[in-house]
Amino acid sequence: MRLTTSARHGVGALAILLLAGAAGCGGPDTGPEAVTPTTVRVLVRDINIRAEGVDCAGTGPYLYFHHRAPFRVLDPDGAPLVTGTLPAGTAVAAFDEDLEVERVPTYCEFAVPVRVPQRAGYRLEVAGRPALDLTPDTSEGPALVAVVPA
Repeated sequence: MRLTTSARHGVGALAILLLAGAAGCGGPDTGPEAVTPTTVRVLVRDINIRAEGVDCAGTGPYLYFHHRAPFRVLDPDGAPLVTGTLPAGTAVAAFDEDLEVERVPTYCEFAVPVRVPQRAGYRLEVAGRPALDLTPDTSEGPALVAVVPA
């Protein structure tokens, strides 16, 4: 089979494009960025009266902290690294003292396992609200922690 002149030019142009694509433009491919498993922990200090360990959500001005609320972990420049939805929170005692009652003042804690690339810092945005700074904490395993209100 013989190619026409225009077909030969098209095949030649295609070969050049394929070679350029194979050569790459940005140097050697380093592969996907390494990520580290960690937990994002948010303690919502709403001081509600609940039984310890029950499912909870933020109250009062923190109603946007709830099961299925959208969140994003951001790098210091605001680029999203992880997106997802919050799980149900868990009521944790606001004080270490045993008050000898079933329901005590509590905070609502949310814990979300994530995998993040190494960055100089991280921020957490929940339900489109202003992002909170996350602080590294290894007291209970690798975690990024925020306390609301700060």
